[in-house]
Amino acid sequence: MTQVLSQDQFQEQIVSQYTDVIGEKLGGQILSYSDQWFADAENLIKPKAPIRDATRFTYAGAWYDGWETRRHNEAEADWVIIKLGVSSAKLIAAEVDTAFFNGNHAPFISVEAIQKLDNDDLLSVKESDWETVISKVECGPLQRHFFSRGSLTSKNYTHARLRMYPDGGIARFRLYGEVIPVVEESSGEATDFASVKNGGVAIKFSDQHFGTADNLLLPGRGHDMSDGWETKRSREPGHTDWVIIRLGAPAKLQKIIVDTAHFRGNFPQKVNVKGIKVDEESKIDPTSGDWEVIVDDSKTSADKEHEFEVKDTSKVYSHIKLTIIPDGGVKRIRAFGVRG
Repeated sequence: MTQVLSQDQFQEQIVSQYTDVIGEKLGGQILSYSDQWFADAENLIKPKAPIRDATRFTYAGAWYDGWETRRHNEAEADWVIIKLGVSSAKLIAAEVDTAFFNGNHAPFISVEAIQKLDNDDLLSVKESDWETVISKVECGPLQRHFFSRGSLTSKNYTHARLRMYPDGGIARFRLYGEVIPVVEESSGEATDFASVKNGGVAIKFSDQHFGTADNLLLPGRGHDMSDGWETKRSREPGHTDWVIIRLGAPAKLQKIIVDTAHFRGNFPQKVNVKGIKVDEESKIDPTSGDWEVIVDDSKTSADKEHEFEVKDTSKVYSHIKLTIIPDGGVKRIRAFGVRG
């Protein structure tokens, strides 16, 4: 049964534990849709918050930063199909934002998914193949809605379908789950276990004022400072900022890369990296003395990939902690190793 959560509950139970697997910044793609007359479906998965310009009009009508279909839909619902930005994922929750849609918002939504590992050709997919993730639930105007199914799906999916009944507008759509890589890495090959593509999740952080910590785990080196992790300027002596990352699997680490791409006047003065192996994630304490140093305090510089060799490659870690001294911005962190 679909559960409706508060924003605080959603942040604690979902955002800090799972990954938005359809986001544009992760590689999610809009494959098809029933209609997109007033506003394009591709807006649904854009990373930035929606905006509004009431003075702006297009050929189709008033401009909206979201997905909006024509009125008077004769079918049961309008729909959009999205390819996940990861190879597959077990799903648990969704956020549906109707920001700026008032009188033209989607009255109800549902979310379905399908597992199609071979290709994106959905012509052979039957209606009965779609499996419910979030059952039909009511939406209101001008607000963010937080829906959970309570537990992960038993199957890992590759594509999702958002339906709105019967038509209307939605500004943004987020779909959260646990990344399941389809192809298992060879035990002899080094894998980036921090990568979101391999199941890495930023579970805790000290601050993310200018850029969110989950950006650290994205593929590529990004396009500007907006898609990295950046904290406020600190004013207290001895201040540091940090982020804790759950690796995609417990691993013996061999190499750490800290990338300051695009951070030219605001990169950290130094960084260090520590690791820990725990069975109960809820007991992780950022200040605990159980953290083991993987990378000592190391000077960083602007717009550069900094590569650090791990001295002891025999130890297994489930989580790593990146500390920046005293504050600043980092684009990516990579943690290469083999399964432990």
